Amino acid sequence: MKAVLNKIFSVTLALLVLFSTVSFTVEKHFCGDVLVDMAMFSEAQKCVSDIQLSSIEKAQISKKNCCKDTVDFVKGQSELQIKTFSDLSISQQAILSAYVYTFINLFEGLPEQIIPHKDYSPPNLVADIQVLDQVFII
Repeated sequence: MKAVLNKIFSVTLALLVLFSTVSFTVEKHFCGDVLVDMAMFSEAQKCVSDIQLSSIEKAQISKKNCCKDTVDFVKGQSELQIKTFSDLSISQQAILSAYVYTFINLFEGLPEQIIPHKDYSPPNLVADIQVLDQVFII
């Protein structure tokens, strides 16, 4: 149980570091005020003729005749800071120590109970003693 929780926690932290440091771009192509294409990891399509637009939208585009591209760059964290336990203040160290101590002691198992008759096998019955002695539970 402890090993599984440790692995889940490790994978979660690794994914958190990965997603906080990833940078990506979102490219959008507008014809007039109409969003024609949006792409995250590739280039947005520039051609209007392949896109199905209504006649009103085509008229608006032909009047304005302005297509524009916008590129939004989402920058991830570029530097990671590594802090040690000694970098924390005294009160933070005390709180962290108390939390870790209570968390570790939260999952203590029960003491192993000794079962004295675990390996005992009962004797073989030759005859039914209750029938021989004619003792019946009524």
